[in-house]
Amino acid sequence: MKLSLNIPSILTRAGILPLLVIAFTTTGVKAQLNPLAGIYFSNEYLGNPAMAGREQGLILNMGYRQQWSTIPGAPKTQSFTADYGTGKKVGLGLNVNNDEAGLIKRTRVMGTYSYHLPLDEDSRKLRFGVSLGFMDDRVMNENINGDPNDPSVGKFNDRETYIDGDFGVAYTSTRLTIQAAAPNLKNIFKKDNVTGAADRSTFFTAVSYAFYFPKALDGLGVEPKLAFRGVEGFDNILDAGANFSVANGAASVMAVYHSTESATIGMGARIKSLGEINANYTTATAALSQYTSGNFQIGLRLNLFRNESE
Repeated sequence: MKLSLNIPSILTRAGILPLLVIAFTTTGVKAQLNPLAGIYFSNEYLGNPAMAGREQGLILNMGYRQQWSTIPGAPKTQSFTADYGTGKKVGLGLNVNNDEAGLIKRTRVMGTYSYHLPLDEDSRKLRFGVSLGFMDDRVMNENINGDPNDPSVGKFNDRETYIDGDFGVAYTSTRLTIQAAAPNLKNIFKKDNVTGAADRSTFFTAVSYAFYFPKALDGLGVEPKLAFRGVEGFDNILDAGANFSVANGAASVMAVYHSTESATIGMGARIKSLGEINANYTTATAALSQYTSGNFQIGLRLNLFRNESE
């Protein structure tokens, strides 16, 4: 939202912080109501630290999301994850997320440790993951159209960067995946009364089952999925969708419907054994459709060293 960028300097001097809060909660809510599309199929580590190191080798994922709009100050997100599976019981990960909306920039950096406990010799595992890192909010002074020396801006930017964390568990087999995660642990133990933003994920749960038809379309894969998640200050959200892949995963198409009356559609293509590229579009939620358009996302995955799907 760009309203904060065009207010007269007299309003800025009168107190810019309340306007910043309104701008960020409005745009930030949209981001949380519709998270990065990779959370569902292509990069489940985004939503659950227990998924770090699920596959053997080093996997890099880079993503970029931009609201499909030319409005100055429209929200955009950059994401980077790296997770490494030793092929035994331990996984490591790094999750970096940067959100910009209006004048506010939010950066979150998480390091992850995961433990994968084999239950038998049939690839069934119970997975645990914990992430620990920091989150930082600041006003981008360079974008202020007003007095950048306003004391409210300085007070906002002088807040201490705080420690945050996530916790997740999952049960996986060759076909079935059941998972649950508690993100933003800091907000559970200590409320942040400064921003007051009702845009934080409170929980994430999902269940999926993968079907494979080797004789159809050179290897057809179908994975339906149901997810149920919470966002602070809003009704819980149900997601229902599926991922379809052909030629043993060489190309894929996914579609997810959200109970916020929006939908995410996307497609992906494998780049030999190096990784894959995917693109997704998410329509605006019903509550915000009159004020904002949907958003476009593009992602790139790189497989380094030895990677084998479990």
